[in-house]
Amino acid sequence: MRQHADNDRLSRQKGNLIVTRREILTATGSAAFLSAFRVQAEAIPNPYGKRGMGGAPTAFTAHNGGGGRGNGPRPFSDEFLDYCHSLGLGGAEMGNAPADADAIRKFRDKVQTYDMHVIFNVPLPRGEDDVARFNAGVKAASDCGAYGLHAAMTGRRYEQFTSLADYQKSFEQNQQTVALAEPVLRKHKVRLAIENHKGWRAVEQASWMKRLSSEYVGVHLDFGNNVSFCEDPMFTLETLKPWIISGHIKDMAVQPYAEGFLLSEVPFGDGFLDLKKMVTILREKDPNMALDLEMITRDPLKVPIYTGAYWATFEDIPARQVAHLMEIVEKNPPKKPLPSIAGLDAAARKKAEEDYNIACIKYARANLGL
Repeated sequence: MRQHADNDRLSRQKGNLIVTRREILTATGSAAFLSAFRVQAEAIPNPYGKRGMGGAPTAFTAHNGGGGRGNGPRPFSDEFLDYCHSLGLGGAEMGNAPADADAIRKFRDKVQTYDMHVIFNVPLPRGEDDVARFNAGVKAASDCGAYGLHAAMTGRRYEQFTSLADYQKSFEQNQQTVALAEPVLRKHKVRLAIENHKGWRAVEQASWMKRLSSEYVGVHLDFGNNVSFCEDPMFTLETLKPWIISGHIKDMAVQPYAEGFLLSEVPFGDGFLDLKKMVTILREKDPNMALDLEMITRDPLKVPIYTGAYWATFEDIPARQVAHLMEIVEKNPPKKPLPSIAGLDAAARKKAEEDYNIACIKYARANLGL
């Protein structure tokens, strides 16, 4: 009987989660609950606290019901923080901060109890009349004890714009927006990290950061995005390094196709990035730098470098840089078929996402000190 009772009980020390199979089956009867518990049970405890790898919502879109960073009208919720904690992650990237004082206090206490870092995506001011709203959001983030803010300000440049002039106009608007935000960030001593979100080449973003010269505005390094600009990820990192505040950690795989190459997030260790070297460089810069998992489960992205439309917004990418990237593509064929969600139903997509994320967490614990 005792053995039967032991076998009937599942426990997870971190977070003091103890639940019987009977309780699982009767709690809600939902497949979503069972799936979430399966992932929680497989997660490896986090020995690093808030210095450990966190989670970006874009890595968990199936879990979040297809939502992204949560910057829309949805009310604040700390569910994603709880979910990341259940996976043994050391932090969470979220949407807006809670608005009222009691919610802020409760959330701050939870973050401290969990020993996690939190990054908010407070929408940047759209104009002078929007600064007050941004000020309130930044103050709330500060009161929550946030590590900082994150902003992804662009789409995929080679898909979003059809001319260099259109791109340059958008870039000017981006710079004006951040200029409006900077005094508010300085006032509250909260740092904003702007992601290299397939909008600017590394040299363009670095030049902007140098011109701005603010200790409260820097870079959120996405480990793989600038591959779409024919950049070696190590070049992107070294170019932006002086301004990097935080990052999205991911591994990437590439594969030729008729109009260029395919680009995919893949489980850590399955791609061509030297993750250990990249993490070491960033942690030497800042031992407490927040790095959040962004293993996006989706179909491969097409980077059509053999088309005229791709080059419409570029004027000076060095030929040797393009040649080097194509050498990377040629010499680093995918170790496994690139992830794809085409034809998968919601349950299958969610399972694939969970499996990929768990693989990344295990790899980070074993190989990256995260």
